[in-house]
Amino acid sequence: MSKTPTPHISCNKGDFAPTVLMPGDPLRAKFIAETFLEDAKLVNNVRGIHGYTGKYKGKLVSVMASGMGMPSMGIYSYELFNFYDVENIIRIGTAGAIDESLHVKDVVIGMGACTNSSYADQYNLPGTYAPIASYELLEKAVAKARGMKLNVKVGNVFTSDTFYDDALSLVAWQKMHVLAVEMEAAALYMNAARAGKNALCICTISDCPFTGEAATSDERQTSFTQMMELALAIV
Repeated sequence: MSKTPTPHISCNKGDFAPTVLMPGDPLRAKFIAETFLEDAKLVNNVRGIHGYTGKYKGKLVSVMASGMGMPSMGIYSYELFNFYDVENIIRIGTAGAIDESLHVKDVVIGMGACTNSSYADQYNLPGTYAPIASYELLEKAVAKARGMKLNVKVGNVFTSDTFYDDALSLVAWQKMHVLAVEMEAAALYMNAARAGKNALCICTISDCPFTGEAATSDERQTSFTQMMELALAIV
């Protein structure tokens, strides 16, 4: 086992809360810490990956960026689960709509994560692994969403290794009623399963590839607050 600090996280054990919220964007992590947390302290800034720990309604919680893509999420979630005693990671990111009923700023909860990645090959499993959310966190998220009167959709997301997809494969995933495409959930779910920990992915729709509807970069950083409030409500 590696000692802390790790090659990618500069703090020590105890600097992270048991639950970490993980947006992809470091600036979104900063926004969440400054907007929602009390006494937020910067605990990591290696490679500009902002990590903060503070309190939300008296409860200790951390927020740290994951970066983009499964390799980046794979590194940070692995180190948090295995070296920093983190028990729960809730991804709060953006996704592109696959389901035609979804629009910009709608919220999707990933019950499962389909993927075109070979990430699971490392486990040498005698079959195909199905990455899924932790039911405990999923159940809480759905209950809290109902209480907050949020209109969320729950189902499969597609974790893609490619942002610019030359094969234009989203049509095929649409046939399987996958809700949205993003780039991190499958790695997070697999790391959580391997570590015996909990994970959930809550995404806000930032663009709709089939219609051309899209949010601006500023909106992605600061205006997708419903998923942030939902994740914090679970904590």
